[in-house]
Amino acid sequence: MEGVHDDVGGEFRGRELASLESDAHESDYVNSELDDTTDAQASRGQDIQGIPWDRLSITREKYRQTRLEQYKNYENIPHSGEGTGKDCNITEKGSLYYEFQCNTRSVKPTILHFQLRNLLWATSKHDVYFMSHFSVIHWSSLSCEASEVLNVSGHVTPSEKHPGSLLEGFTQTQVSSLAVKDKLLVAGGFQGELICKHLDQPGVSFCSRTTDDDNAITNAIEIYDNPSGAAHFTASSNDCGVRDFDMETFQLSKHFRFPWPANHTSLSPDGKLLVIVGDNPDGMLVDSETGKTLTPLCGHLDFSFASAWHPDGVTFATGNQDKTCRVWDVRNLSRSVAVLKGNLGAIRSIRYTSDGQYMMMAEPVDFVHVYDVKSGYEKEQEIDFFGEISGISFSPDTESLFIGVRDLTYGCLLEYGRQKCVA
Repeated sequence: MEGVHDDVGGEFRGRELASLESDAHESDYVNSELDDTTDAQASRGQDIQGIPWDRLSITREKYRQTRLEQYKNYENIPHSGEGTGKDCNITEKGSLYYEFQCNTRSVKPTILHFQLRNLLWATSKHDVYFMSHFSVIHWSSLSCEASEVLNVSGHVTPSEKHPGSLLEGFTQTQVSSLAVKDKLLVAGGFQGELICKHLDQPGVSFCSRTTDDDNAITNAIEIYDNPSGAAHFTASSNDCGVRDFDMETFQLSKHFRFPWPANHTSLSPDGKLLVIVGDNPDGMLVDSETGKTLTPLCGHLDFSFASAWHPDGVTFATGNQDKTCRVWDVRNLSRSVAVLKGNLGAIRSIRYTSDGQYMMMAEPVDFVHVYDVKSGYEKEQEIDFFGEISGISFSPDTESLFIGVRDLTYGCLLEYGRQKCVA
């Protein structure tokens, strides 16, 4: 992943909905207390983000076309997004797997580094956690209330004593990655910080720094249960390391090093295989016990920042700055079994539903795609809005889908509900 000082916020500059904001303010229509949008209002034709198109000097269709024409995808390897077209699957758009429920503007998801977009996690169909500046916020769609569960703007110290824990804690941690599962939360920082918290307990349980390396950004965190049922998490780091921690003792259990910065790691459902993607077009399938590379994953044309396993443990997906998501089958890794193309930019987040029915991928801005896995990824729902995407998440029971949208005026949390009957 790119270094902090040159590129934090780089993809944001000039990318806000500036023309919409200025027009809206000129019409004196928009103020700081924008109303939420409900499913009933959306069904009557209201914009899901509450953008007042009828009062603006541009139509939604024209503004969408402008975004498609003018958006510049960030590439580490020049023209990588132009070389993938011939390999991409032709998909049938127009499906409706998840239906719009609500747009909540009282909460404002944020992003710290433009390449890192895994900052939102749902723990139930009503509960979602996300970053908002220096705070981890919990939003309940049942009570329609937000609460702060962790604030790292000041001095954070652990309330428990564990070997390796930094009792002096951290000050003003810049959170680059987040993971929340069940009652466990792990935040990773720009300087290799790891902050672990039990959501049902006060205070912070553990603070550690993975490395003193200058290039220590924590690029991704994944919490998982190992085959014996114990909770662990992996931290993928810009220092080329992938570290595994036991969340009961907060002790480092494994540490693997690779030839390039690790941007994302996913563990197979049986716990035997790791997918590693990073600052190299080729990913790797790795033995989770030894860290030995079993096979390279060849096909992408740029650096990758996303990966996810299907619950069947046979297929997995990787997302890349070449604007594609590739789906792989462990029984034949000589080539990917599907190549799915984004509209605007890199594929920065990927999620599967726990039942394996759907796969979701997010671009940096404006588009989230939901694919029907059983159709061979040939049918999709395209969720279309305006703004930077901070993260995406299915609820564990598959009933809800959440999207964090970062924008100065129209930033929000989008919530969708699963359709009971899909034709």
